[in-house]
Amino acid sequence: MKQLLLLVTACMIAGLAQAQQIETLSGQRGGPGKLGAYGALQGKLTAIDGKLAVISGGYGGVFLNKKILLGAGGYSLANRIKLNNTDNHELGFWYTGGVFEYVHNTDKLFHWSAGMLVGGGGISERERTTRHDKDRDRVHTSNAVFVAEPFVNAEMNITPYIRVIAGGTYRQVLGAGNVPITDGKLSFPSFHLGIKAGIF
Repeated sequence: MKQLLLLVTACMIAGLAQAQQIETLSGQRGGPGKLGAYGALQGKLTAIDGKLAVISGGYGGVFLNKKILLGAGGYSLANRIKLNNTDNHELGFWYTGGVFEYVHNTDKLFHWSAGMLVGGGGISERERTTRHDKDRDRVHTSNAVFVAEPFVNAEMNITPYIRVIAGGTYRQVLGAGNVPITDGKLSFPSFHLGIKAGIF
């Protein structure tokens, strides 16, 4: 009876140890404790004022109990969006804020996560002039904005320290003010691809 009890206990311990291992595409396995940290770099495809927009940036923070990330992130517009149907007036747009993310079954090869960025940023109407003009990027109007951006990701573990992500967000912007673009034209869904790296 004691031998059977010892065998069952050994099997349970082995099962728990296996459950704590990170499954990866590379076949490498690892599994740190309940405190980790990671960062994510992303590129987002979205629309602003009906035009294709590329937004780049990322987020990162402390990863608690293999489930919750608490951190911060920041993003900015990476391509040119013309304003007022002119050739030289363009939109400037950036935002940053605190990030909360929940990761479900982080040790599984394929898993998902969801979270939200809440913060603020700035928009501006900028004029690009000739290369010989010292004031080449002249700001005409600018305003601070509030941004809330919930997101969801599908994730795949490449190694114990690297994973790729793909997902979607909805960017809600408030406070465009005197810049010649509305909150509704700044607010839009986006699709993103990215990579996470850190201690999971």
